[in-house]
Amino acid sequence: MSTPSTGRFAPLLRWLGLTLVVLMALQLVGLLVSWNWELEPFRQLFLDRLIGEAPMALVGLLLMLIAQRLESGVTARTPLRTVVGILSAVLAIAMLVAVPLSIGAENDLLNQAQQQDAAIAQQTQQLEAQKQQVANPAFIDQLIAEAEKEGRIPPGATSEQKKQRAREFIDGQIRPQLEQAERQLAQARLGRDLAVQQRRFAGTGRAVVLTIAFVILALIALA
Repeated sequence: MSTPSTGRFAPLLRWLGLTLVVLMALQLVGLLVSWNWELEPFRQLFLDRLIGEAPMALVGLLLMLIAQRLESGVTARTPLRTVVGILSAVLAIAMLVAVPLSIGAENDLLNQAQQQDAAIAQQTQQLEAQKQQVANPAFIDQLIAEAEKEGRIPPGATSEQKKQRAREFIDGQIRPQLEQAERQLAQARLGRDLAVQQRRFAGTGRAVVLTIAFVILALIALA
């Protein structure tokens, strides 16, 4: 039996839960209207949207089940309880299907990451070679010769002045370029690692957890 306070509270929970479920459905409607499963970007977007919005539907269905039990009791069999159970089962199946799809997307990202690793390793080697070149005294002599040829060093400059001009050129232009290249490589490594880990934990891991949660909710609602 429900008390007057729970009786007033139950409709609010029911409509709040229904709102959350509808909001998830609306998030998917736009993709369903433009359905094109053959395209890889569409599959990734649909998978991300489905897994990302599913927790909202889980909370909504749970609120609806709580509202039903506040109104009718634990053992009462009502249409709302049946609807919650069916929707939970459907979403559990959807999450179960999403798991292998997410694993496949994760493998694709790993293959792309391996290709990026090769490119990053090559760029890193080039950067280290440029750093060693800048530290080589012969490189300063080469800069001095180029500057004299282009007229950027006065003819009467001393050897120390020429070296000072060369060091200023290195510190003012070459080193900032090397530091920028190093930052870009660090950002590339971070972006690669974040993409893989995000797919692994926020994609595959979340789909597994949601599958279990929806199965439990379906069993509770239909038991």
